[in-house]
Amino acid sequence: MKYKFKAPRGTQDILPNKSEVLQKIERKIFEVAKCFGFLELRVPTFEHTELFMRSVGDSTDIVQKEMFTFEDRGGRSLSLRPEGTAGAVRAVVESGLINEALPLKVCYLLSCFRNERPQAGRLKEFHQFGFELFGASSPVADAEIISLINHLFEELGVLNLKLELNSIGCSNCRGEYINALVDYYSKYKNDLCETCLERLEKNPMRIIDCKNTNCKEISKNAPKILDYLCDECLDHFEAVKGFLTEQGVKFEINPYIVRGLDYYTRTVFEFTSTDLGAQSTVCGGGRYDGLTQIIGGKAVPALGCGIGIERLVLIMEAQKNSMMNFEKQCDIYIGNIGNSSVGLCNLLALKLRKAGLCVYTDLIGRSVKAQMKYADKIGAKYACIIGDLEIEQGKVLVKNMKDGDNFEVLIENFVDKVTLQLEV
Repeated sequence: MKYKFKAPRGTQDILPNKSEVLQKIERKIFEVAKCFGFLELRVPTFEHTELFMRSVGDSTDIVQKEMFTFEDRGGRSLSLRPEGTAGAVRAVVESGLINEALPLKVCYLLSCFRNERPQAGRLKEFHQFGFELFGASSPVADAEIISLINHLFEELGVLNLKLELNSIGCSNCRGEYINALVDYYSKYKNDLCETCLERLEKNPMRIIDCKNTNCKEISKNAPKILDYLCDECLDHFEAVKGFLTEQGVKFEINPYIVRGLDYYTRTVFEFTSTDLGAQSTVCGGGRYDGLTQIIGGKAVPALGCGIGIERLVLIMEAQKNSMMNFEKQCDIYIGNIGNSSVGLCNLLALKLRKAGLCVYTDLIGRSVKAQMKYADKIGAKYACIIGDLEIEQGKVLVKNMKDGDNFEVLIENFVDKVTLQLEV
């Protein structure tokens, strides 16, 4: 009978061989995060919908079209998180962490949900690693976040990434820029897509980010935010570039980087790759001073970024990154002949597991030949079979599955000898 259930469109199962690879990547990310002083924060999968309307912005596609929103039994509107920053900011404000020693550095690994059309590296349920830094308005903080990500990609062995940098100013200088955009795009109302006609009224900067061919062509000659920065924002941006240059971090200025999320200010950046065909963003972030105040806390300068795990994995696979190699982990397979040796096999396996080794035993009563074939399939480094004869003689023959050599081990010294052998 044909199996009728499938994973919902836009989701994926992460099978054991893939999850092992993901764990290696995640461990490396957490290691680098800790070196920079970022500690893990865990937040709920869903939040009150108003949190995202306030932080992400009710004029964005995310809030208008892409969020998974539902009512609980009390009639309260809740939404699955479409991104990580809003929940992280809510958590540090609500917990009072924002009132403790600053700067505060947190990181997180979480699943996010957006009801958008699935494509390569973009799913309805996707995973994001985020870094958030609170309490530092200095441009050196912007440079540190970017330097962290640059160092992380080096540690992961990810190649051919390009760092693109821009500033989208502050509320003081952005007003004049938005007026200039409205004047410019108003001349092309008949050529803009329907979505961009709405953006012209609500959020003109987002037209620059439109993927529609006509809109992209029109935007090539649109006013550039860098020409409208106030002196303070310009000085901040120049300082960020200076710090990155001193640290040897290469970058390009891209005046077309804007944000679909309303809370961003000043520095914005993206790490992009062309290894998936068209240019693809694997990490994006920037400064969001004032977001803590928007959601009800005190005003605290902040910045952060997010790495799309699915897209990162696709790039690493395309580059044949060595971290993508799945290695079977079984250190030793301990098989048995007959019921009389099962207890001893399990005891030896338990002792080896307590020593940190990966040990498999026979759980379904296979023949000796089938057990050895299974040991080979699971990639066991060593294998042995224990029966009445081995118990009587007090020794076991252990086979090296790679070269076929055998060596004898006394049962009373089995755990120590096998552990020592695997350390060689």
